[in-house]
This record gives sequence, C-alpha cells and structure tokens, in this order.
Amino acid sequence: MKATFDDFYHRYHQDLYQFVFYMVKNKQETEDIVQEVYIRVIRSYHNFKGDSSEKTWLFSIARHVTYDYFRKLKRKRNRLISFFNWSKADETLSSNHPLPEEVALLDDEMKRLYNCLDHCTIDQKQVIILRYLQEFTIQETSDILGWSTSKVKTTQHRAVKFLQQKMGNADEKEDV
Repeated sequence: MKATFDDFYHRYHQDLYQFVFYMVKNKQETEDIVQEVYIRVIRSYHNFKGDSSEKTWLFSIARHVTYDYFRKLKRKRNRLISFFNWSKADETLSSNHPLPEEVALLDDEMKRLYNCLDHCTIDQKQVIILRYLQEFTIQETSDILGWSTSKVKTTQHRAVKFLQQKMGNADEKEDV
C-alpha cells in the first residue's frame, strides 16, 4: 500500500493542492484539507472500483472534503455572529483572501481572473477550476461533481460569460 500511495501522491499532489487552494484561498487551510483528503483516500482505497480514473475519484473526494470545510466554516461564523450579535456577516474575523506573497506570484491577468472568480457562484467556480485550471474533460468534471455533462456545459458557459463581462468591466475601470 505504501508504494501505491507514494506513486498516487507524486502523480496528483500538485493538481490536488492547486484545486483546493483555488477553492479556499488560504495556504494553511489548503494543507489541512489536502491532508484530510489523503486520509480518506487511504481509508477507502480498497473500495475504489475503477469506474472512473483515480484522478477523478481523488478530486471527487477533495470536493466533498472542501464542502465539509465550507459547511463547518459557515456554522462557525454563524455561531460567532449570534454570540456577538453582530448585525453584518461581513464583520467576521477570518479572511478568505490569499497571502500577499501568494498573490505576488500570480501575473496580472491571473490576478484579475483569480479576483473575478470570487464573484462567481460556487458551482461556476468549481467548473472553471476543474475545466481550465486542472484541465479535466467535460465528462471527468461531470463525474467529479456528480452532474450531467449538459449541466457542466451550461455552468461552464455561464461562468465564462460572467468572467468575460467581469474582466471587461475591470479593463474599463483601469482605463479611466
């Protein structure tokens, strides 16, 4: 099992890390989530049936672990808000923004895209990350997300259209 896991880790770790980081935008949280993904992989590898590729299976697990993280974060924020009786949810203590050195590594175009992704729905964000940043096919993306291929195509189309509009507006603001 150790040799199998080492091979698995070396083949997919970088892609997995990027996928999770694009979703949570926090280095420490990304590392924690990736670790939890690997724990679940080790626990359930014997149940892998081979109906999809290992990478598709891995990203499906990563998506579920990331969803769990967001649900946990939402519950924590709601408890804080109700405890302190704050009137606005945006006054929470935690930040979902990347570290300055992480942003500095991205070129200007990627920074703009990265910032515009924050304005997409979670579904649109997932599809863009899987299709364009992780380069999964439509079929692989639908397998990971548990959607039909037509839903992936529709969500992708709407996300691309939204991002083009959003990035176009950003260009106009820079020209002024």
